[in-house]
Amino acid sequence: MLIKKKVLIPLMFCMLTSCNYKTWQKVEAASDKISIDSTTDILIDKEYEAFLQPIKQKIDAGMNRVIGETLVDLKSYAPESPLSNFCADVFRQTASEFLNEKIDIGIVNLGSLRAIIPAGKITVRQIFELMPFENELVVLWLKGDKLEKLLQYFASIGGEGISGIHMTIKNGKAESILVDNQPLDPEKTYVIATSDYLAEGNDNMIQLAEYEKRIDTGLKIRDILISHIQAENQKGNKIQSKTDGRITIIQAL
Repeated sequence: MLIKKKVLIPLMFCMLTSCNYKTWQKVEAASDKISIDSTTDILIDKEYEAFLQPIKQKIDAGMNRVIGETLVDLKSYAPESPLSNFCADVFRQTASEFLNEKIDIGIVNLGSLRAIIPAGKITVRQIFELMPFENELVVLWLKGDKLEKLLQYFASIGGEGISGIHMTIKNGKAESILVDNQPLDPEKTYVIATSDYLAEGNDNMIQLAEYEKRIDTGLKIRDILISHIQAENQKGNKIQSKTDGRITIIQAL
C-alpha cells in the first residue's frame, strides 16, 4: 500500500500541474465563403418548403398590412428630424395616456431608428424594419441637474431625438434650454418617456440611469408606433411630422 501511495502522489502532481500550465496557441486559420443564392436552390428541402409556405403567406399578409400613410419622408438625422421628432412625440403621448398624467419629455436615440419610411402608405413591415428591437416604453423621474447634463451630452454629439424640449447648440454646448416653454430648473423633477434600453444608461445616456423613480409600462415601442399610426389613420389623419426648431444649432462666428 505504501508503494502505491508513493507512485500515486507524484502522478497526481504531474497531472494537476500539466493541466494548470498548459496553453494553446493558434497557428493557422482558414475560412470559406458560402454564397446563399440561386446556386443553392438544389439544396432546398422541397417538402419542408411546402410545409412552411402557408405559414409564410400568413406572416407576409400581416407584415404587408397597411396601417396608415405619411405625407413626408420620415428620416432620422441630427440635430432633429421628422422621424426622431415623430417617435419622441409618440413616446410622450403614449406614456401620458398610460399613466393619465402629464409627461414632460420624450427621448429616443437616433441610433435606434434603423430605417427610412418614404412618403406614402405605411405597412407593419416598415415599422418592424424601423424598430427591429424588443425595447419597451418606460417612464422615468429625473432631477433637473441630471437632465441638464444629459442635454449637454446631446449638444456635444450634435443632437438627439427629443420632445417637450427646445434648446440651442452653440460650440457643442446646450443653451437656452426650455422644458414645456419654461427654463430648465435644476431642482425640479421631470417626467421622461423613453426606452428601457436608454433607461439603463446605454448609448452613453448615463444620467437616465440615475432616475428618482421608474415605471415599466410593458408596452413594446414597435407596438405603440403601430397603434398610433393606426389611430391617426382611423381619424382620417396622415402623418406629417416635420422639424420645428426644437433643436437649433447656432454657428459660431
